[in-house]
Amino acid sequence: MSIYIEYIKEIEERKTQGLHPKPIDGAELVGKIINQIKDLNNEFREDSLNFFIYNVLPGTTSAAGVKAKFLKEIILGESVVEEISTAFAFEQLSHMKGGPSVEVLLDLALGNDVVLAKQASDVLKTQVFLYEADTARIEEAFKLGNTIAKELIESYAKAEFFTKLPEIDEKIEVVTFIAGVGDISTDLLSPGGDAHSRSDRELHGQCLFEHNIEQQNELKAVQAQHPDKRVMLIAEKGTMGVGSSRMSGVNNVALWTGIKSSPYVPFINIAPAIAGTNGISPIFLTTVGVTGGIGLDLKNWVQQKDAEGNTIRDENGDPVLKEEYSVATGTVLTINTKEKKLYNGDKELKDISAAFTPQKMEFMKAGGSYAVVFGKKLQTFASKVLNIDVIPVYAPSKEISIEGQGLTAVEKIFNKNAVGTTPGKTLHAGSDVRVEVNIVGSQDTTGLMTSQELEMMAATTISPIVDGAYQSGCHTASVWDDKSKANIPRLMSFMNDFGLITGRDPKGKYFPMTDVIHKVLNDITVGDWDIIIGGDSHTRMSKGVAFGADSGTVALALATGEASMPIPQSVKVTFKGQMKSYMDFRDVVHATQAQMLKQFGGENVFQGRIIEVHIGTLTADEAFTFTDWTAEMKAKASICISEDDTLIESLEIAKGRIQIMIDKGMDNAKQVLKGLVDKAETRIVELKTGIKPSLRPDANAKYHAEVVIDLDEIAEPMIADPDVNNDDVSKRYTHDNIRPLSFYGGTKKVDLGFVGSCMVHKGDMKILAQMLKNVEAQHGKVEFKAPLIVAPPTYNIVDELKAEGDWEVLQKYSGFEFDDNAPKGVARTGYENMLYLERPGCNLCMGNQEKAAPGDTVMATSTRLFQGRVVKDSGEKKGESLLSSTPVVVLSTILGRTPTMAEYEAAVDGIVLTKFKPSTKQLVR
Repeated sequence: MSIYIEYIKEIEERKTQGLHPKPIDGAELVGKIINQIKDLNNEFREDSLNFFIYNVLPGTTSAAGVKAKFLKEIILGESVVEEISTAFAFEQLSHMKGGPSVEVLLDLALGNDVVLAKQASDVLKTQVFLYEADTARIEEAFKLGNTIAKELIESYAKAEFFTKLPEIDEKIEVVTFIAGVGDISTDLLSPGGDAHSRSDRELHGQCLFEHNIEQQNELKAVQAQHPDKRVMLIAEKGTMGVGSSRMSGVNNVALWTGIKSSPYVPFINIAPAIAGTNGISPIFLTTVGVTGGIGLDLKNWVQQKDAEGNTIRDENGDPVLKEEYSVATGTVLTINTKEKKLYNGDKELKDISAAFTPQKMEFMKAGGSYAVVFGKKLQTFASKVLNIDVIPVYAPSKEISIEGQGLTAVEKIFNKNAVGTTPGKTLHAGSDVRVEVNIVGSQDTTGLMTSQELEMMAATTISPIVDGAYQSGCHTASVWDDKSKANIPRLMSFMNDFGLITGRDPKGKYFPMTDVIHKVLNDITVGDWDIIIGGDSHTRMSKGVAFGADSGTVALALATGEASMPIPQSVKVTFKGQMKSYMDFRDVVHATQAQMLKQFGGENVFQGRIIEVHIGTLTADEAFTFTDWTAEMKAKASICISEDDTLIESLEIAKGRIQIMIDKGMDNAKQVLKGLVDKAETRIVELKTGIKPSLRPDANAKYHAEVVIDLDEIAEPMIADPDVNNDDVSKRYTHDNIRPLSFYGGTKKVDLGFVGSCMVHKGDMKILAQMLKNVEAQHGKVEFKAPLIVAPPTYNIVDELKAEGDWEVLQKYSGFEFDDNAPKGVARTGYENMLYLERPGCNLCMGNQEKAAPGDTVMATSTRLFQGRVVKDSGEKKGESLLSSTPVVVLSTILGRTPTMAEYEAAVDGIVLTKFKPSTKQLVR
């Protein structure tokens, strides 16, 4: 059967799913299609023409290479296709976004045919996705006196690819659609269980609103009633896009409500309009910018104040809200982009300047942030060749410098890594900065999208600026099913060729690693002044400053070694008092959130800001427990301030773990991992000699707020509760509802426990082993009244536990142990009351492969408590995922319910849960 007939067969199968033909990315199929176009009598010629023109993916896909070559043949007259004129062939090339298309255009522009050269150069003047090989060709031709090359460089120096674009509309009419009440997780827009389909955009689009067909039809009805307006999805009484960056979520919203990016590229839409009463989650808002979309902070519900300015509260202690204006579904609003105001008719509702900064408006005009980033690089190149200053075309970066004011930790990192700022100028929070990126991470359920983004922007290799990058296999670690077998090897091969260290070796030289991406990044980040970008909201390292990002921003960081963002404000967190011996550090994490909300009257001062946590004495593994959770605190990122000796200890641990990766054969030809070990050794010498102490903020730095956590107040374990039955829907499934263990009175039934995810480290596994021994000593045996799922984050941890004897303890009490030689091919649908030792990776936390039974009450060390993530609802009961420390989870499964304080203290007797004591040193400069 020919590849074309196979494609036709696939098309028929997709029709049964209500889908159009899948976009073509393979060279062989395009080659077959071209042969059928050339054959005037071919029965498939008409369809082949349509596929060729409208259904081939652009960029550096192998399909794009074959398409560009054939278009060149048509332009040169070597092939004649009546339906594709020379002008139309050039138009096709103009929509192919670089790579092979730019190579063809340069061949023509720098060739001998004057007419074709002019046509090619006219197209090239509109293109921005040029790389070093492309610009080198133009520069060489310019130096040889080529007039077309001169025209191109002069055009690029003026940034005509941007200035000649149409301005954004002054007035944009939108019609509202309430997507949900309360915080909306990106799981609603792109469920984790559908991660396998993210790279098939049309198929993935069917999962919007978690496959809620009724809600999808309501959206269609609103669109039908207002065909001339854009639909704006809204989180009423909440924040839109909490939980993760989820490019696939923005893609889905754009697919349903956005604007087609090109008539010749299917299912890639841009410019969605998204809003929330409390705005958009910071990392999700970045993703909106990638597509040139609009993200509004509506503030349509406002806390009420009394005459003294105090927040008025109801009988439950919650702030009383008043609706300032309605955004009920079907409301027509007008966005005035010139005045930067939101209107209902002639009535002004809200100043929306924050959504229409000069930089964001440039993203909208250019069709997304990538085009602006590459445009700036191209203009800089051209200006350098012409030996002229860069013409101020783009909005100048805001540079805020306050004389006499010191720097926070994040301000110091941004100033060190800044690119293109005014020389000698010290920048403070609010400044717009391009920064070099040191470490980049890609995980497997967004990695396929990242690889697509890299192809779309015509990138072929990792930027030399990047110290190291890692592609994980953790989100698909639980089940090696047909979807994983089809997607993951292809992803690993692409990323390995691109220059990343990969969890799986395409050549099979080392055993497949399914280590949790955040844990690997936490080890390979060896600079406390580093900037890290990762394709997951939990990219929050205990060294340097790390930002979770969408798949596209990750691709941009890989391709350019840069990221652009304003320097965020910081909130300083310090500690006082002393931890009780039976408290786990996870309780400190939860107490931080609870005490912060209490101190600020329910206002989350962490949201959208950097949490500068003066953790001082905790090594990287334990400190990561805090920084990891800051994603749930809705922070932009977090920074750990450490004592020098603590940082040295963390770096020694990191060196050892990186060396293990090297010993396994995971390093590449450029010896990236060895370079990281060398960097760690250099940093240790700097710390020991005092040449360069650990990162500290200045004593006179300015913070948005300062929070002091009283450890003496933490008298019992703290649990984040989704509060699934709260009468106020907006209060459900938030991470702000922190309750003490005693709230449950030792009576709340627990159906399943989970110890795993990025929130646990080796110490948690050792605590688990010791608790099992304690329970057996106290009761003569260990009997589980609920299943306990245990998924160590990394293979290194498993190896260390085996060497220290703890793994043997876990094996003794387990009824199942993962086998890498025979990984599970099918997800579990039920659990017995026993301990399961699962393969390292994300497991239940991701929710895309295995879940608890519908309606279960789960006690987990996980990070996510959103509806349907770890457990779905049943017809009789809402599923709920309560988040707590390892000791609470373990004891809850042994008892089948939440423990009392007396039971808890007995179970952890003699176990050192944490050694955390606040630093007695001044962690400032």
